[in-house]
Amino acid sequence: MKVLLIGSGGREHALAWKLAQSPRLTKLFVAPGNPGMADSATLVDIGVDDHAGILDFCKSKAIDFVVVGPEGPLVAGIADFLRAEGFAVFGPSMAAAQLEGSKGFTKDICARYDIPTGAYQRFTSAEPAKAYVIEQGAPIVVKADGLAAGKGVTVAMTIEEALAAITDCFDGAFGAAGAEVVVEAYLDGEEASFFCLSDGKTALALATAQDHKRVGDADTGPNTGGMGAYSPAPVMTPDMVERTMKEIIEPTIRGMAESGYPFTGVFFAGLMITPKGPELIEYNVRFGDPETQVLLMRLKSDLLDLLYAASTGTLDQVSAEWSDDVALTVVMASKGYPANYEKNTPIAALPHTTEGEKVFHAGTALKDGQLVATGGRVLNVTATGPSVAEAQARAYALVEGVEWENGFCRRDIGWRAVAREQG
Repeated sequence: MKVLLIGSGGREHALAWKLAQSPRLTKLFVAPGNPGMADSATLVDIGVDDHAGILDFCKSKAIDFVVVGPEGPLVAGIADFLRAEGFAVFGPSMAAAQLEGSKGFTKDICARYDIPTGAYQRFTSAEPAKAYVIEQGAPIVVKADGLAAGKGVTVAMTIEEALAAITDCFDGAFGAAGAEVVVEAYLDGEEASFFCLSDGKTALALATAQDHKRVGDADTGPNTGGMGAYSPAPVMTPDMVERTMKEIIEPTIRGMAESGYPFTGVFFAGLMITPKGPELIEYNVRFGDPETQVLLMRLKSDLLDLLYAASTGTLDQVSAEWSDDVALTVVMASKGYPANYEKNTPIAALPHTTEGEKVFHAGTALKDGQLVATGGRVLNVTATGPSVAEAQARAYALVEGVEWENGFCRRDIGWRAVAREQG
């Protein structure tokens, strides 16, 4: 099977690495990809937003299957565009991608189908939103409605912080994404990420992970796209997984189909495990980043089989098998991230990896033969082990082998789970 993977980040490097292991694969292309993927796939210089260029490529190479990595092209309708031309695509339609493209849309689906989530209101101007915050009090959560690369959410511990976040959104800090704002109740508990494939009718639970959103150790500083993750998440017990499927995932699949937006692809549910049980923080309609890196290190099954089944309505015919090992990834980022950072800084060396270890490239490029850092989040240093503590130790040992003066990372990824193990 000839496969085209769309994207260029750490998530896509992990997907490419795993897809390349499939015996069904004859050729893997990635558009545009990054230097780390060159040993798994053929890189194609086409941007993720160049729908016409991607279609021409699919036709010229007789591509059998397209896997869309990032959310932007999905929200922009690339899956519909390619399906209309007869190509099998992993990823939801433009209408179904609203689950990530509009936080207000998701909240309305939750309200309609009794899916547990925080109480909320939607606003299109600042003054009513601010009045609502003052009435509700803090802590409270302010979200830009649209796509903001993981940065449009403020968990405000004070009213002043919430009011400032509302001002930022309506003043254009997140562009068109902030033209509408969702203000919602603060959920207290432990966060977890849950992944599940859907073909529009059937749901196949994948695995759990826990992300570390804040830039600094001990969960301090501003939110980021994610500074590290591990899988599985101990808070997601078998009972909690079962409740998540029954109370959140299955009603969403049913509700989306009834609403005329049948969902195919992957649900990435951001959950808060509260004293009442699992509650939905938000949905993403693509694999998480950096959660994909730890998920796929643990997946024993053929990823291509699973994704193709989700895309062709045959998910009831496949199953997913997982390693019992823990996988943990540490994100190395450019100094200054998530604010301003210097680009094109040289990465002098990467560590040698053995079985159960992998350095996934995220924001890298080759400039005159030199590997350079082009993004905020640049490398995902990943390792497995029989316990969180051992996976953590292996990952940080690998970090020491990265020679990159402008790089930094958190030093405590997995701290909650390590404390649980030692407690």
